[in-house]
Amino acid sequence: MPTLRSRRSPLPVIAAALLLPLAACSSSDGDAASDGGGRLRVVMAFPPAQAMSPYGDDAVTLSRLAVIEGLTSLDRDGAPQPALATSWKRDNATTWTFTLRDAVFQDGTKVDADAVVRSLTAAGKASPLPRVLSDVRLTAKAQGADTVRITTKEADPLLPQRLANPSLTVLSADAYQGGKVDPAGHATGPFTLTDVKGAVAATLTRNADYWGDKAKAPGVDVTFVADGTARANALRTKAVDVAEYVPISQASLLGDGFVHEFPSARTNGLSLNTERGVFADPAMRAAAREAIDSQALVDGVYEGRADTAQGLLGPGVPWAAKDRTAPTGRAKAAGRAEVAKTKEIVLATYTNRPELPEVATIVQQQLTKRGFTVKQVVREYAQLEADALAGKYDAFIQARNTLLDTADPVSYLASDFTCDGSANISQLCDPRVDAAVAKAASLAGTEERHRAEMTAEAAVLGADALVPLVHERFVQGYDGDRVEGVVLDPMERTLITADTHIG
Repeated sequence: MPTLRSRRSPLPVIAAALLLPLAACSSSDGDAASDGGGRLRVVMAFPPAQAMSPYGDDAVTLSRLAVIEGLTSLDRDGAPQPALATSWKRDNATTWTFTLRDAVFQDGTKVDADAVVRSLTAAGKASPLPRVLSDVRLTAKAQGADTVRITTKEADPLLPQRLANPSLTVLSADAYQGGKVDPAGHATGPFTLTDVKGAVAATLTRNADYWGDKAKAPGVDVTFVADGTARANALRTKAVDVAEYVPISQASLLGDGFVHEFPSARTNGLSLNTERGVFADPAMRAAAREAIDSQALVDGVYEGRADTAQGLLGPGVPWAAKDRTAPTGRAKAAGRAEVAKTKEIVLATYTNRPELPEVATIVQQQLTKRGFTVKQVVREYAQLEADALAGKYDAFIQARNTLLDTADPVSYLASDFTCDGSANISQLCDPRVDAAVAKAASLAGTEERHRAEMTAEAAVLGADALVPLVHERFVQGYDGDRVEGVVLDPMERTLITADTHIG
């Protein structure tokens, strides 16, 4: 069994290495702006995995750094709000019309209907397909210079929310060159991505031509550090102003002035490979599910800063509990003796979220107690993603925001658990689940759709495709007496905004 480094280790070597790129970035442009103080120094948890492509998880990073925008945005309740579109109307069940605002890209070209059509068409042709498009096919056509008509194959009541997804960002023509998509200097947000140093650092500069309120900070120097303790140490030593995702183990050491905890829609779960290997057998998946003790994870890893598993949707989705129904179609669990005869299973997780390796060790112990033989694979997420999506692991522990794609869990259900889902790590292909998700996606009424989504949840849990482990609470790190305007967003779309600055 792997031995983990002490949870409270200061990791001085890693922290020292972290300070070098930050110091270099800050010294290169340390001038202060009269309206917002100096440049922000931010350390992010997830290094770019797709060279800042908007079609994967890098899009979320770009959104959290206020670089990219889509036609719409979301308010704190998940309702759509104007962004590059000032208004929209539903023409019929499958057709919507969006009116664009007067705005320019960071390269000086105009935001027009052709640019929107180009960006949405490119997203629909991307491989792999962005998760937000897993359950919908859309076609965009220009209707004059400032109007776009968007048609979906099936009725999509959530289209305005869907278009706020970071993967559906609108970029200028020069972003699409040589078969690649480069958002640097070609987006519309309050900050322009001006330099990317691989998976190490990035530089942002205030966009002077932004259509909205100009950024209060002159720029942002970003460092990517997967090690959570190093991020916390950088905040503690004032090498950074904002540290994304402070580890639970570091929260008490930093103190209340630097720790900002808030509820999330994130569920940490154990995805079981339903297509091949030991867990292709429903009885083995049921045995794995019975082995998991969620409370032990809350107490032993999260120090009480998490909630025990309730289902796919936890307390961060407050309506879920009242509509929840019992899992349907569950298999009888295999006995210990039968489990002991199985081959070794490979359990994988990633280091970017510092609690997950510890979760993996406790889950390994719980599965071993049930009779499984378990091998761990723990690396950075970028090194695991392709193999996880290809179904090369028997079990995979991930932290997933269930509202990230459309602010409604129907997109999460479609991308993670349907036959054609682009984030289907469990490789689940169950007609019952597909039908339940499709029904939920077709419903315009919010309450009716929520009830249908809980029926789909019951089918997924009944298949034991994912075993919920805990529901996270987020901890972001910054000096509350010095840094203003950091956004604590349960949907994880925003962190740094035009209003974020040194007070």
